[in-house]
Amino acid sequence: MDYLNFIDNEFVSASGQDTVELISPVTEESLGHAPISNAEDIDRAVQAAEKAFTTWRRTTPSERQKCLLALADLIEENAAELAAIQSRETGQITAFVQSEECLAGADHVRFFAGAARMLNGLATGEYMEGHTSSIRREAIGVIAQVAPWNYPLMMAIWKIAPALAAGNTVVLKPSDTTPGSTVKLAELVASCFPPGVVNIVLGDATTGATLVAHPVVRMVSITGSVPAGRAVGRSAGENLKRSHLELGGKAPVIVCKDADLQAAAEGIAAAGLFNAGQDCTASTRVLVDEQVAEKFSALLVAEAQKLRPGKPEDTDAFYGALNNKRHFDKVMQVLADLPEHATILTGGKRIGEVGYYVEPTIVAGLKQQDKAIQEETFGPVITLQTFTDIDQALDMSNDVSYGLASSVWTTNLNIAERASRELEFGCVWINCHIPLVAEMPHGGFKDSGYGKDLSLYSLEEYTRIKHVMTAH
Repeated sequence: MDYLNFIDNEFVSASGQDTVELISPVTEESLGHAPISNAEDIDRAVQAAEKAFTTWRRTTPSERQKCLLALADLIEENAAELAAIQSRETGQITAFVQSEECLAGADHVRFFAGAARMLNGLATGEYMEGHTSSIRREAIGVIAQVAPWNYPLMMAIWKIAPALAAGNTVVLKPSDTTPGSTVKLAELVASCFPPGVVNIVLGDATTGATLVAHPVVRMVSITGSVPAGRAVGRSAGENLKRSHLELGGKAPVIVCKDADLQAAAEGIAAAGLFNAGQDCTASTRVLVDEQVAEKFSALLVAEAQKLRPGKPEDTDAFYGALNNKRHFDKVMQVLADLPEHATILTGGKRIGEVGYYVEPTIVAGLKQQDKAIQEETFGPVITLQTFTDIDQALDMSNDVSYGLASSVWTTNLNIAERASRELEFGCVWINCHIPLVAEMPHGGFKDSGYGKDLSLYSLEEYTRIKHVMTAH
């Protein structure tokens, strides 16, 4: 399959000849090619978006809602095809993609369709004698968006939906390894949005950097690695553009001695191995009270061993392959470089000789400053540390550069309440880990970036606020 760019509601060839080969993470065979779009292609897409913005910005919230609701219906109707296209390129379990990205994604689009009609602001009033003040919340303009490969369709939806709901137009670049489901999404967009409102350009990191730097772009949103986020932040800052950075994570999971250990083991194993651990919120860094560490370790190992990987069509498998060879090699190198004081309790090896499959892995004995604790692995690898009291657990939890997600497992309300205050992470789950809902924000602190996906907070980020004052 060879893909094309999507500009002005038409599929068009890139102007250059450079392409990226798409490789199946399951068979390691070629799936086709995607263009590496250059500055000419990006300018064409941005100009289409800028032209569309002049009319799209003036649409009413109800008109934007109708378009978004129509798109949600089409995503739902085409869920099976979208999932099949995506799992070819990601190695994910197809049934998982259909339920967790396609159907959930349609629900998220419907949320933003409703949110488009619920923008907030201060009440119009006389805040100075003889003058009336009001607030206008306006669209920003052309938004450049860069999406990752771990949840290609979902991340495209999280970016496109709030931007469009607010009245902006977008140019989105999906990951170079997983463009398929985003291209199919573009086909659906063409049937329910005006030309130029949504544009898709395919390419590599150079394409993304060129898009971010385009002078017409007024805001940049990226989901990706910390180095990629820093590069985008520098580029956006030089040109005084807004930026929204959703970056990596290293989620701490505190298991207290009073917790339901069996429930915790089941929930943490699932949340750590979910999507092969290729999730920036995954429960990959477990801290357990030393008084129950031996018992909990055995329970966690047993639960992890139940969650085997498999091919996309394997409905009994829990997760699929790692996405690409470069990432697979990185995860395997992390395991190869574990210090001597670390102990692999289960897993730690590649499965088979073809395909980027890694066993569910649990590593104990690591020290706080070890790389496997401090740096994101982004694979099916869970580390296990111990603590003596909640003070130490909170200190260890916060002692990383990331601040995206965390959880605490306890039956003690006071501990749960304290953890929710003191954990320096954008989300704190209590006795669960990884569920997301459209009504609540997703986004982190520190090196995990800034800005929120989902919720009204996300929609507001895609607007600018104007004060209008009238003299009596």
